[in-house]
Amino acid sequence: MQLVRQKDQMMAKGAHRSRRTFGAALAVAALASAATACSGSAEPERPAPVPAAGQQARGAAGALTAYVEKVRAQRAARVLAAKKWGLAKPPLEAPAPPAVKPKITTRKGFETDGEGLPPVFTTVPTKQKVVFLTIDDGADKDPQLLKMMSELRIPYSAFLSDYLVKDDYGYFAKMQKSEESGVSLHNHTLNHRYLPGLSYGEQKREICGMQDVIEKRFGKRPPLFRPPYGNYNEDTLVAAKSCGVKAVPLWAAEAFPDHMEWREWDRDLHPGDIVLTHFRGKEDWKGTMPDMIRRVMNVITSKGYAVAKLEDYV
Repeated sequence: MQLVRQKDQMMAKGAHRSRRTFGAALAVAALASAATACSGSAEPERPAPVPAAGQQARGAAGALTAYVEKVRAQRAARVLAAKKWGLAKPPLEAPAPPAVKPKITTRKGFETDGEGLPPVFTTVPTKQKVVFLTIDDGADKDPQLLKMMSELRIPYSAFLSDYLVKDDYGYFAKMQKSEESGVSLHNHTLNHRYLPGLSYGEQKREICGMQDVIEKRFGKRPPLFRPPYGNYNEDTLVAAKSCGVKAVPLWAAEAFPDHMEWREWDRDLHPGDIVLTHFRGKEDWKGTMPDMIRRVMNVITSKGYAVAKLEDYV
């Protein structure tokens, strides 16, 4: 009898605890309902689901796989393009550009007396095995050049003279958009005159006038300027600075369809060298623009260099 009484007491206590638990649950539900009503929302806000660690890993792996496949496809396309255009070997891939651009200073022996003027240089300070391809003036407008450079994925910079490009600004607009990272168009004066023989005012008209043309026609005021024939004086640099020029790249080597010419005593390429060539065709030299690109790229690649984008370093 005593055991039955103890069992009944335990059942009663359990029922009492259940009623208290149920009552607490009702209270919590009521509070939640009141909060929802105050917020004006039919349902309480829930945090966005966070992908599990495995899902995050799979997403990262998928992105990496897609990137690797893209690089492989680009390399395969470059190999095919090299065969198509008659190159001895596919151009080498340029390394990633520096996170911080190197400090450019005027080459020794190229200084003027002025201070704070745009630096004049023939080589960019870098230890990477890269060189930079630049093309001057704009006389020849070979559509095959645009196609070749785009298919080979070779970056280059164009220095334009208005008296040669004004008959077909559209060609250079196509050039500007023809590369994935964009071809940069820079200043080579309005009329390609010998600048040291001009007054300061005449030089300023030649340089700043071309700044205006490029900005109007192609949407951007160029930061780089190359004087015709590589000749300049202090007035040239003062005038160039006055209309937004930041640097004056000359060149360390020059490319033709049938040969190379060298500024340096060792007749060789060096890390950061700037290579010059021109917009020319068979009327002016022994070959076409694609012939010239074929020769210069064979030289550059055979020496273990890649062509990088000048504007990534300057």
